[in-house]
Amino acid sequence: MPNSVRVRFAPSPTGPLHIGGVRTALYNFLLARKLGGTFILRIEDTDQARFVPGAEDYILESLAWLGISPDEGIGIGGPHEPYRQSERKEIYKSYAQKLIESGKAYYAFDTSEELDAMRALFESKGSAFQYNAVTRVKLRNSLALPKKEVEQLLANNTPYVIRLKVPAKGEIRFQDVIRDWVHVHTSSIDDKVLMKSDGMPTYHLANVVDDHIMQISHVIRGEEWLPSAPLHILLYQAFGWTPPQFAHLPLLLKPEGNGKLSKRDADLGGFPVFPLEWKDPQTGAISKGFKQEGYLPEATVNFLAFLGWNPGTEQELFSLKDLIEAFSLERINKAGAKFDVKKAQWFNQQYLKQHGAKELAATYLPSLEAEKGEAYVHLFLDRITFPQDLLSMVEDFLAIPDSYDADVLASKWNSETKRALELLLEILPSCTSWHADDIKQTIQQRLETAGIKMGKVMQLFRVALSGKGAGPDLMISLELWGKDQVLARLRQALDKFPTLS
Repeated sequence: MPNSVRVRFAPSPTGPLHIGGVRTALYNFLLARKLGGTFILRIEDTDQARFVPGAEDYILESLAWLGISPDEGIGIGGPHEPYRQSERKEIYKSYAQKLIESGKAYYAFDTSEELDAMRALFESKGSAFQYNAVTRVKLRNSLALPKKEVEQLLANNTPYVIRLKVPAKGEIRFQDVIRDWVHVHTSSIDDKVLMKSDGMPTYHLANVVDDHIMQISHVIRGEEWLPSAPLHILLYQAFGWTPPQFAHLPLLLKPEGNGKLSKRDADLGGFPVFPLEWKDPQTGAISKGFKQEGYLPEATVNFLAFLGWNPGTEQELFSLKDLIEAFSLERINKAGAKFDVKKAQWFNQQYLKQHGAKELAATYLPSLEAEKGEAYVHLFLDRITFPQDLLSMVEDFLAIPDSYDADVLASKWNSETKRALELLLEILPSCTSWHADDIKQTIQQRLETAGIKMGKVMQLFRVALSGKGAGPDLMISLELWGKDQVLARLRQALDKFPTLS
């Protein structure tokens, strides 16, 4: 294992990057920054049949949006180029050959029809077929066939795969940072294909070879790869290499019920599971992205960091710098993490409040003069979850009401409150200063003089002006509407409110 910390994020370009993959990238990045190491971005595209155009660019754009910047790899370069596995075929081929020469792997010439026949035979006897130490002696491979026949098959360019020769008896033990000791008997592992007949490596061989060549010190990846870890340990042993430290991250679970978070859960719940919007190149279907839905990158990072990790304190708001300082693999939980959408929205609200009113107004209320825009930001900031909500709230705020809250009218509209609204219609024109505090003082004094308690009429007054029984600070709202608009709205309401007998 190298002395310095070197970690990698190695996604496959088979579609949009799932938010769980983003979390994996984030944890790798945080560990590298915390320990002064190197964060590598590698593209694992050995499965060419599943390659999706545009997926690699999507990965790069997603990481850039979130500030998860690689030190080495795709788009950057480095001492171990190329960082795209499809361009490293000859490297894997040479290492597979080394395993053949050392007796740790073998050629298998079985056709798909022969393997299907063997599976059918096992199933007819009520068991599942495994290509392993027991069955390989009866199949067409370089361990079971005479040496001359093997040489002839190779000379004739007979299609073959290269399989790992898994020991018949033995135990694989390794210590995972998150899950502690893992024990697996070799009898549960079949002789995995390392090189396919088309000359492309399987994920397992390419992954282990690249991690070794690139001197990866820690493999931090999702729990779904835990079943593959014993096989990877076997490969390290076959090559005589020291394996890296493994850390298998907990699953991201759906918000409600049990099970792994999926795109279907997101579609049903109306929330994103991808960092950026994705348009399927084949179907044209569009999937929501955190960015386009209005989540800020710093809020998204903070939310993701807490899906499986905690700092051991009550603090929840962490900048990227704070996360780097606080992060450790030892504080990652083993149990799955619920994808709490409401918590993601809460983080977004907190980070929105950290943005200046001037910045938010300029970005999201560009059609308003700066002072007016900032005033609206202050009015609605505690009520918005996403920045784009500002514009819709301002538009709604400025719209003349065409209906009124029926519940408030039923409970508050009576002869006394009618007299109060009529009195307000007389009072407001005389306000010499149209500022929230001065308006409130004038209204309060005049209503008290008339023997009307302010609390009894304010909700109805709000309904008269906005149509709604609740909303932002009423006096500031009056100031922003302006005197003429307030009087016009109040007159309209008195005309439209039910006639009292």
